[in-house]
Order: sequence, then structure tokens, then C-alpha cells
Amino acid sequence: MGIFSKTCEYGLRAVFFIAQSSQENKRVGIKEIAENIHSPEAFLGKILQNLSRAGIIRSMKGPGGGFYLDASDMSTPLSDVVKAIDGENLFVGCGMGLEFCSEQYPCPLHHEFKSIRNSLSEMLQNTTVGQFNDDLIKGKILLTKSKITPDQDN
Repeated sequence: MGIFSKTCEYGLRAVFFIAQSSQENKRVGIKEIAENIHSPEAFLGKILQNLSRAGIIRSMKGPGGGFYLDASDMSTPLSDVVKAIDGENLFVGCGMGLEFCSEQYPCPLHHEFKSIRNSLSEMLQNTTVGQFNDDLIKGKILLTKSKITPDQDN
């Protein structure tokens, strides 16, 4: 189980698959993306629509169309992808999901979670789609149908 919602996991994997395909000068359709990231197609369609509206991915209709990223899109921080799908809550919310938790009225986990949340936020802001994609291409990590896993051979 990851730290992201299932929707966000599918969105991130879709962006990584689209980025990898774009590096090969290919545009990919929703069916191909869904098959490669092991996502229900209808569910993925809504995610891709949100990512497209947020300017994270691009799409072209017609023959030779599909989803893609251009060179400038590779500099998008992963935090932008997460925010486009799940909003700001991961970066500002209470670790327990408590509405009353704040700086003034902290829950018992507030200060420790705040530190973790800030580290996570910094990591996601400082890692771009392109950096992640480069590691995929170099084989440092593998994008499989069910998950992203470390490559055991490297």
C-alpha cells in the first residue's frame, strides 16, 4: 500500500507511461495506457481528463493522436501531478484526517507528521517527471503492469 490514493497511483503511473512513450516519439491511447498500467479504462479516462485539464499531459485527436508530453512537460514536478489528482491535502492536511487539527490545536501526531509531510512535499517538488522518466529509461526502475519496482539487476 502506498502513500497516495489509488486514483493518484494510477495517475502517476499513467504520466510515467506517457512520458516514456513520448521519449520514443509515440502518442498513446487510453486503452494502451490502461493495459500497461493495469488500470480500469473508464476510471483512467477521468484521471487523464483531469491531468489534461491541469496541463500535466497533452492530447491530440484524430489519426496518430493520443496522449503525450512535450519536452517542457518533462520539467513538471511530481507534486503538480499529485495536486492535480488529489488536491493539496497531502501537503497541508492532518495525518489523521482530523478537521480540528491545526498549529493552534495540534493532534498528538501533528508535529511529527508535519515534518514527514514537509519532507515528502520537498521530495515531490524536487523530482520532475523527466527525472523519473530518465530512471525508467536507464532501467533503474521498472514500470510494470501492477507496480513500479526497483530493478533487481542494477
